[in-house]
Amino acid sequence: MLDRSGKPTTVRAIQQSLKRLNSLLNKYWRVGGTAISFTAFGVGGLVLRLMVFPLLNLIVRNEQSRTVWARRIIRLTFRAFVELMSALGVLSYRISGRERLQRSGLLILANHPSLIDTVLLMAFVKQADCIVKSALWRNPFTRGPVRAAGYISNAHGPELVADCISSMRNGGNLIIFPEGTRTPADGNMSFKRGAANVAVRGACAITPVIIRCTPATLGKGNKWWKVPATMAHFEIEIQQDIDIRDIPGVTGDAGNPTLAARQLTYYLQNYFMKES
Repeated sequence: MLDRSGKPTTVRAIQQSLKRLNSLLNKYWRVGGTAISFTAFGVGGLVLRLMVFPLLNLIVRNEQSRTVWARRIIRLTFRAFVELMSALGVLSYRISGRERLQRSGLLILANHPSLIDTVLLMAFVKQADCIVKSALWRNPFTRGPVRAAGYISNAHGPELVADCISSMRNGGNLIIFPEGTRTPADGNMSFKRGAANVAVRGACAITPVIIRCTPATLGKGNKWWKVPATMAHFEIEIQQDIDIRDIPGVTGDAGNPTLAARQLTYYLQNYFMKES
């Protein structure tokens, strides 16, 4: 008996079974690749803390130079992690507008669809700075790198915005995820006001980065072993700078930074919802 394509039904059934088997094996391979990648990430963090950064502290005595070297080491480590995940078939990625990252003193704002967005960005941004949870300063895997790189702790409270502005003025490229957490599965974003406060009070332009992940993986509430049916592909689009002086609702409230930050937050949330 022949099917509609003219092939014997038995042959067609065998081909479909092999296709399903191949898909299943590929999925299990990516589960294993994800496990290997995250294990390597954890071990790498421990090596950096116990060996690399103590050695860096001994060799480089100047604090500013030490911070520069620490951030360079972290960037290269994160790049190696991304390339490992790519080589293992866990993900693929493409970056557009990358030349816009070849500057200093940037305020980079990005959406946050997955667990590895921070790593993906910091792997390609030179002298990247970021705001980290105070818990990371105590975590044995992250404490050494975080302190050596001089990242900004969110425990600083009232000084947080000033620390962010100072970082950019000293040449750091500050990465902030305005949502403060990963985007929910329904895609509804809720921006915090912190990023807008930095932009308004620092009077700086914004470099928006749109991260798209298809199919979705490592999202909020997802377990790392719940990999999608096909390999995840990340599109990272570095867009043209946003000059906050061109936003009427923000410039009109320039004398009231709190109100201006509120207006800018509203604008940014709509912007990222539309672009994502």
